[in-house]
Amino acid sequence: MDVNNITYEPVAPEASVYEDAKKEKVSLDGTLVIFVSVEKGDTMQMAELAVKDTEEFMRKLGRKALLIYPFAHLSNNLESPKEAMRILEHMYKHVSKEYDVSKAPFGWTKKMSVDVKGHPLAEQSRSYGGGESQKIYEKAKPVEANTAIVRKSDWAGLPEGDHRTIGERLDLYSFQEVSPSMVYWHPNGHVVYRELVRFIRELEERYGYEETSTPVVSNTALWHVSGHYDHYKENMFMFENDMGQLGLKPMNCPSTILIYKSRKWSYRDLPFRTATFDKLYRKEVSGALTGLFRVMELTQDDGHIFLAESQVGTEAERFLEFVKEVYETFGMKFIAKLSTMPDSHMGDETLWEKATASLKGALERSGIDYEVKEKEGAFYGPKIDFDVIDSMGRAWQCATLQVDYQMPLRFGLEYTGDDGKEHTPVIIHRAALGSIERFTAILVEHLHGKFPAWIAPTQVVVVSISEQTSGYAEEVYKALKGNGIRAELDVSGRTLQYKIRDAKMKEVPYTIILGKKEEEAKTVSIRLRDGTQKNQVKLEDFTAQLKEEISNRRAYYPADLP
Repeated sequence: MDVNNITYEPVAPEASVYEDAKKEKVSLDGTLVIFVSVEKGDTMQMAELAVKDTEEFMRKLGRKALLIYPFAHLSNNLESPKEAMRILEHMYKHVSKEYDVSKAPFGWTKKMSVDVKGHPLAEQSRSYGGGESQKIYEKAKPVEANTAIVRKSDWAGLPEGDHRTIGERLDLYSFQEVSPSMVYWHPNGHVVYRELVRFIRELEERYGYEETSTPVVSNTALWHVSGHYDHYKENMFMFENDMGQLGLKPMNCPSTILIYKSRKWSYRDLPFRTATFDKLYRKEVSGALTGLFRVMELTQDDGHIFLAESQVGTEAERFLEFVKEVYETFGMKFIAKLSTMPDSHMGDETLWEKATASLKGALERSGIDYEVKEKEGAFYGPKIDFDVIDSMGRAWQCATLQVDYQMPLRFGLEYTGDDGKEHTPVIIHRAALGSIERFTAILVEHLHGKFPAWIAPTQVVVVSISEQTSGYAEEVYKALKGNGIRAELDVSGRTLQYKIRDAKMKEVPYTIILGKKEEEAKTVSIRLRDGTQKNQVKLEDFTAQLKEEISNRRAYYPADLP
């Protein structure tokens, strides 16, 4: 939480284990606050990851002060006070010395008031009252079995521009406590989700990708070979049964590699470009979970390219063009960042140097400005990350391209070269949107819920002025539906003003208004979301224009109608 000011005052010790503290007010200005709730299963390694993510966020915001605030939220799965206090202390010690870090006392009931800047990555308390300072108490209550659902009031007080507020208003998605930090897509939200996937699928087909799908569960032997077990196991969901130790996949690459290994390959077959939209599962620190921005069940527009080393530069350039096309569609610019070899890495440094040089060359040939992020690459190879800039000037890391020389070696991948000898391919890991869930949150806030027609849950609402024109309204509605347009029909007895206001509240791009005059002329009157209206338009002309707009995925609908 990025705050203008936070003031707290310890009231009384509450837990069986608590830290020494004075009963006096502490007031901090211009700091970043992380509210940390430690649950059973949270580990020291997960706490370190949370600190790393927080430091990255602080760098983006230019903040130097951090407050770690123990917060026992509504949960019946909290860690014991002794272990929770130990993990919080571990977090405190792992914050970089470049930051001024403080910690609110553990085990106390505290009065707290906060004035929030309202950044969308902020973890908002359910009791937080908008932009006004308000005292809230952190004493948790047990969750009853019959109340394990998220009600509208659970998101009350969030800023109007927050994707959770907009999502509730437009009935896009919700979260339920029986599926922690996993998205329930409502019909409207699933349209947005589905259209994003359809968009990427069409692009991938044009760029020569072949879609695959692999099981969500595998024996952890797979993750030992890939190296994820050593580097990522704290973020994996694992369980035992009579088949041994199994895990839900947190990423697609090891399973996709098994598809490559299932047959022989020649240099003539490469590059082999794969894409997948499988569900992934990642265990996260509960305090780092915020709406759609970070979830434990996610879908990536994931892709893996198996290729010869000589093809790396060309394929990197192709993906850079892919990324440009994606973000031009949304009217968003991006900044490229080249991340180099981290201290904890696999493989020979010479291969790392080759991979890094290939990415630099692709960026320079594409004319894309970039910055270098030293030692921030993946453990298996260097990468290019793309910070996407939204309508409010905020930067979001979405697209990524990673060159991997390590996993092909670990899995023993081969192809037959033009010299008749066996060679080891390279893998490019890439995604344009990243997590579909996270990108949906970014897009909702970027557009303030005003989706262009191609992605809008409802593209047109057809309303009748009176009961006398309801038959014509049904005729127009059926014609639109027959042309594949997502339309709704409102022939209720409510006033015309009410119907127009209802369509505006739902952020529907077009409202067709039908009265006696339109019925007699067999035309339609069209009202745009911004209030602009065009009368006496031929339905077939409007339908053709709208279908063309949807097909071309215009970022905003045109001002002049036919």
